[in-house]
Amino acid sequence: MRIAVLGCGSIGRRHLENLRTLGHVDLLAFDPASLTCEKVSKELGVSSYTQLKDIWSLKPNVVLVTAPTNLHVELALAASRHGCHLFIEKPLSHSLIGVGELCAEVELRNLTSMVGCNMRFHPCQVMVKKLIDNGAVGEAVAARIQTGSYLPRWRGSEYLQSYSASPEFGGAILDCIHEIDLALWYFGPAIVVGSVLLPAPTIGLETEGLAEILLQHRSGTLSSVHLNFVQRDYRRCCQIIGSEGTVYWDFEKHQVDVYGGDGKLDRVLQEPAGWQTNQMYLNEIAHFLECVDKKRATINPISSGLAALNIALAARQPHQQ
Repeated sequence: MRIAVLGCGSIGRRHLENLRTLGHVDLLAFDPASLTCEKVSKELGVSSYTQLKDIWSLKPNVVLVTAPTNLHVELALAASRHGCHLFIEKPLSHSLIGVGELCAEVELRNLTSMVGCNMRFHPCQVMVKKLIDNGAVGEAVAARIQTGSYLPRWRGSEYLQSYSASPEFGGAILDCIHEIDLALWYFGPAIVVGSVLLPAPTIGLETEGLAEILLQHRSGTLSSVHLNFVQRDYRRCCQIIGSEGTVYWDFEKHQVDVYGGDGKLDRVLQEPAGWQTNQMYLNEIAHFLECVDKKRATINPISSGLAALNIALAARQPHQQ
């Protein structure tokens, strides 16, 4: 299996390293920056190119699109037309332009596709999903899913030049779309019934740095999603309110707490000892490539990534209803 990674920023390099860890050696890399390509070739030992035509001439079977968000659809379309199975980093895109065409190409050519959703591979999130599906706390009535971090620390000193800072294809909603994806994974299809956005002047940005989004799921669950990249500490957590109990998870606590119908702590489900964050990314790519090999659908095909994108775009139009 020949695999090409298109875009060699931090996430592209992570995937290249993980592919090697998983035993894949027939790897190619593309990045328009020659210095970046030189570093990838020297430090990772991967053949790297600044021209896409060189990638296509080598006929990869699989492509990982890890370039900035505004290039996702363009690169994915080119890859699909070359018959490549597709992994596209989140978000699927920053707009709907070209997405319908991409979906049609993937379906026409019977390609395996996946949009990045590494949080679905966090062991505690897997536990939360199973608790919901098994009715461990009864019917899911409501949920609070949130993430907060500090973009200058996350993206580094050049964060103002990163795609995260762009009012068009950056911002907290698109950058932190994992929590929207989790809400849809937990409770199914939804519509945005309210959203409030705040800009990020404290870190010098005009784009939204904080968003509160209210989702009404077809299942009846009401979920509140909070996203921001302006708070100085890191926080990621969720609360699931059921008719017969409550589930809590906090990234920093490394466990899932389940409260029963009597309001008391019923059980604690621990994250596996020694678990490391990068394991999510390893499991994610391993899952995708296994699906490619076995010709079956992934956990998050383009159609699911499009559902999350539709929610994100609707939320970027602040409204109350």
